[in-house]
Amino acid sequence: MTNKLTGSCLCGKMAFELEDAFDEFHLCHCQQCQKASGSAHVAHLFTAANNINWLQGEELLAQYNVSGRAISNAFCQSCGSPMPYVSLASGKLVVPAGALDKASSLTAQDHIFYDEKADWYEAGVDAPKFKHFPK
Repeated sequence: MTNKLTGSCLCGKMAFELEDAFDEFHLCHCQQCQKASGSAHVAHLFTAANNINWLQGEELLAQYNVSGRAISNAFCQSCGSPMPYVSLASGKLVVPAGALDKASSLTAQDHIFYDEKADWYEAGVDAPKFKHFPK
C-alpha cells in the first residue's frame, strides 16, 4: 500500500492528490527546462498517467508544447506555478517535485542533460547558505 501525497500551486487555486508510486526522479539540466523553470534545472517525478486526482482547479491547467519537440510545460493559469502533466514523449505523468506538499519516498536518482547545465550552477551549489535573506 502506498501513501497518498497532495500538491498544489502557489496561489492555492489548484490542488491534487496521488499515490506515492513514482518510477523515476530526475534533475534535468537541459536548456528547455532552464527556460521553462527560470532556474538551473527542474526536479521531475514520473508515475503512471492515471495516478492523479484533481481536487480543485483542473480547469486552470495550461500546457505549452514546444513545436517540433516532445517537450511540454504545464502551469496554473492564475499564478504560473508548474503543475503535473502527461508527457508527450513517455505517456507518463510528470510531477514537479516542488508542487508536492510533502516529499516523495523516492529521492532524486540522477542529473540528466548535465552537459547543458547553467554556467553558474556549480558555483551556486558551493555558495554560502543562509536561513533567511542575507542582510
